[in-house]
Amino acid sequence: MYTVKTFGAQCAGVASQRHTHRGMRTHDRQAASHLKGFLVNTVVKRVLSISMAFVGLSVGAGFASGQEVLQFFVKFGMKGVLGALAVGVAMAFIGMIILQLGSYYQADGHNVVLDKMAHPITAKFLDFCVMLTIFSIGMVMFAGAGANFDQQFGWPSWTGSVLLLVLTLVLGHFDVDKVSQIIGAITPGIIILVLVAAVYSIMHAPSDLSALEPMAAEIQSTLPNYWISSLNYIGFSLMVVVSMSIVIGGYYLNPRIAGIGGLVGGAVFGALLFLSALILFLQVGDLGDADLPMLTLVTNIHPTLGLLMSIAIYGMIFNSALGMFFALTSRLTTGHPERFNKVFVITVLIGFAASFMGFKTLVSYVYPALGYVGVLLMALLCINWIRDHATISAESRRRARIRDLVRLKLDPAQRFTAKDEKELAKRVSKSNIADADLIETVHEKVTEELVADDDIEFTEEDAAVVMEELSTSEQGAVAEVKGAKGDK
Repeated sequence: MYTVKTFGAQCAGVASQRHTHRGMRTHDRQAASHLKGFLVNTVVKRVLSISMAFVGLSVGAGFASGQEVLQFFVKFGMKGVLGALAVGVAMAFIGMIILQLGSYYQADGHNVVLDKMAHPITAKFLDFCVMLTIFSIGMVMFAGAGANFDQQFGWPSWTGSVLLLVLTLVLGHFDVDKVSQIIGAITPGIIILVLVAAVYSIMHAPSDLSALEPMAAEIQSTLPNYWISSLNYIGFSLMVVVSMSIVIGGYYLNPRIAGIGGLVGGAVFGALLFLSALILFLQVGDLGDADLPMLTLVTNIHPTLGLLMSIAIYGMIFNSALGMFFALTSRLTTGHPERFNKVFVITVLIGFAASFMGFKTLVSYVYPALGYVGVLLMALLCINWIRDHATISAESRRRARIRDLVRLKLDPAQRFTAKDEKELAKRVSKSNIADADLIETVHEKVTEELVADDDIEFTEEDAAVVMEELSTSEQGAVAEVKGAKGDK
């Protein structure tokens, strides 16, 4: 039986060979200081990457265009604007909870987390609803892309939808890390433009805000009042982000880092939501019946800004479409990753075909219905997170130390002792993740870090040696462990 101790001995052997080959340097203060600085920078980059990806998932066509903000918040005047502020605060904590749970369970799909938290029947129901949600949102994105091209350029709506179809099909074959990077990279553009619109709207706000209330009340919405609308929007937003956010969280080993990324991302999204509701309310008299009111507002400031806003909105539409169909396909192909590409193409094509019902109509009826289911999911996630918070925190500390110990073992500039070996074996054995899976994951991530660190003499060739000498036997042992567990 393959054990943590066996792995440690193998690692120690490889590390010893490399240490001997390189002359084995001592563990001095300079090396420790460098390591600390490198890790801080790594953590900051990971938090920013996670947060921007979360914002990118949250800010879809309806939000970026202003259409869902109109129907959920501006419709109810200043009370609705304050409701948007409350939603923003809630989303910060929800973002933290989702990403943390995804990381804790090392989930590759939302069903992994749901199965751990809920009764099997409830889990299956929520699983179905989440899949329906992400498919519906992906479908709505095609309609939003068409509306964007129609309003900004006067082009047939199908041109925007077809372009989005091509982009989604091409870029959807990347791995989760690259997908999250793509999603996050587009996000700053919309943040900057919303801030510009906020400054303009506040400077040109009417002196009598009460005069705006009747105009806001004329906005069509299927929701009865501001507090139900706010609660519904929280549920809806959760349903939109939960699947891909869990997948992104599962990519990161440390639940604490993933949670901070979710907290920051949720806070940024909340701030954008509040600002969007405020500026659309202040300019509600100039928006008319536009499908994309935010685009109308920014275009009124300056046509060039309108063009940039159109591009940014299209980017966010692409973000949501890519994130939704990627997450849906990940769920549908759980246990059969070889089917990913085929299933991805099929789901995207079906979503494209179903998108021709009209953007505004889809936002009015599909979003609220999904929101009520999201409220149930929100309650379930919060209850389980509160119950398991201490356990998750302990596991975060454990995995951070495991990562430090594995880096110590593999870093040619560090000394790894027998005491360290014993501690590593003990901590791995206590993790909620299977020993072999955890070892493999940590080993891969530390190897990536060492290769990326320019101040460490660890190259791609060294990584290949480690993988060949260590992982060849390791992979067979992992399979053996999994087989043994399956026989029990």
